[in-house]
Amino acid sequence: MALTASVKEELSRLDIKKSSVRKAEVSAMLRFAGGLHIISGRIVIEAEVDLASTARRLRAAIAEVYGHQSEIIVVSGGGLRRGSRYVVRVVRDGEALARQTGLLDTRGRPVRGLPSVVVNGSAADAEAVWRGAFLAHGSLTEPGRSSSMEVTCPGPESALALVGAARRLGIQAKAREVRGVDRVVIRDGDTIAALLTRMGAHDALMVWEERRMRKEVRATANRLANFDDANLRRSAQAAVAAGARVDRALEILGDDVPDHLKYAGELRVAHKQASLDELGRLADPVMTKDAIAGRIRRLLAMADKRAQDLGIPGTEANVTPEMLDD
Repeated sequence: MALTASVKEELSRLDIKKSSVRKAEVSAMLRFAGGLHIISGRIVIEAEVDLASTARRLRAAIAEVYGHQSEIIVVSGGGLRRGSRYVVRVVRDGEALARQTGLLDTRGRPVRGLPSVVVNGSAADAEAVWRGAFLAHGSLTEPGRSSSMEVTCPGPESALALVGAARRLGIQAKAREVRGVDRVVIRDGDTIAALLTRMGAHDALMVWEERRMRKEVRATANRLANFDDANLRRSAQAAVAAGARVDRALEILGDDVPDHLKYAGELRVAHKQASLDELGRLADPVMTKDAIAGRIRRLLAMADKRAQDLGIPGTEANVTPEMLDD
């Protein structure tokens, strides 16, 4: 099951006893999932959600907290929308419910944000606002570089109200408009985890954290592998460049090179991509890395001095740009 659906399924089963908290959740769900419609001169409330469990939770809360009856209408998916949608509709008591939940103010005008009693409520009310908003129009992407928790909002006022509710919980959320749609977005992994906890999605949090840890481990392994590959590539390039310099050194010195330096140089030329450790093990008798490096260093210094005395190109002359490319 997708992360978003698993979070919503868990939140839909969450048992809330306190009346004010349930009211805050219902107000948020109706605000973020619904709308007021006037049909035959009567105010009708419709809230469209993507899971049947969410619709059943909203319908039960409307009946138990406010005493109003509602119906659930299933809308089959089609076109760009996959899967069914569920509409919770309140017809007979639509206006009364709209006033009770703060969708209408005392003068009967639509409220664009959230009702003041919810905005100024307790921390538990703020959690309920986020729970209701997420159930209505939230989404959670897989953890990783582009992970995010988002809630699509009906307008900028409700987006700012949701940001304010997060701030009361000590959580940083940002409101932004994307292609004409207002959204509230959280991208930080630790902040997402904290909000899942505050909303009550503990099981989904464990799944999300497990996937997050797995991706972080994989990313670390990839970084280390790339680092090792780069180091190996640079070491091989340095060895090839050193081999070219040694080849030129043997050419410059001719028969004047000491045997022990000549032996080390010939090893380098014969095994141009080998590391100094490997060259030491190939020597007979076996030499340490420092010993083989010291002999090659003295060979190059002797050849460069001879080249300078003769006025000819030194050992660097054989090193091409391709050998130095990273």
